[in-house]
Amino acid sequence: MTTLILASASPARLSVLRSAGIDPVVRVSDVDEDAVADLLPTDTPPQNVVVALATAKARAVAGELSQGLDGVCWLEGADAFDSVVVGCDSMLHIDGRLQGKPLTVDTARERWATMAGRHGDLLTGHCVLRLRDGQVVASASACSSTTVYFGTPSPDDLNAYLESGEPLQVAGAFTLDGLGGWFVDRIDGDPSSVIGIGLPLLRRLLTEVDVTIAQLWDRPVRSSTAPESPS
Repeated sequence: MTTLILASASPARLSVLRSAGIDPVVRVSDVDEDAVADLLPTDTPPQNVVVALATAKARAVAGELSQGLDGVCWLEGADAFDSVVVGCDSMLHIDGRLQGKPLTVDTARERWATMAGRHGDLLTGHCVLRLRDGQVVASASACSSTTVYFGTPSPDDLNAYLESGEPLQVAGAFTLDGLGGWFVDRIDGDPSSVIGIGLPLLRRLLTEVDVTIAQLWDRPVRSSTAPESPS
């Protein structure tokens, strides 16, 4: 079975994969996202920015593998000889600007003043690297875009949401699968991409590097005994 290595600390991305039958090895990169973005030309399209960040994360983790198989003990028994590294990065594109994690309550409040009652595009860059014997042998990357229509939370609801701390560490200062879901009226596109990792796009990218979903599924062992008929 091919091992999927998730180059992300996001519990939401991990939850999406686990719900979809994959229990990945999690390895967080030390990529400085601001530094990577600063190196890009100022006219770089928003979709290319998030793909560049996702690629930097995936390649940083893959680089640890390429240092030699004797240095990959963090795989904890997973197959270092046949693996895929998946990197992702999400940002909200609204008013011609990309918004990442607000990090502070004041910044999150300012963003919600802009977002409330409007819509923006949640962009998620994906990068998939296929590794054999610790070396990258194939790669694929792309961006998914989902339009998010925001509601207008009451002042009390917004204050409570900001005080929860949830919107401070997520792209665009909102979640779809958490407390922020109360303030999303609807979306046009892939919900898993808004959460942080788009399953339809990831499936296509995996196909490009010659990996099937069946190779990644953490399937239970089937019993050799047929199940009893219900009484």
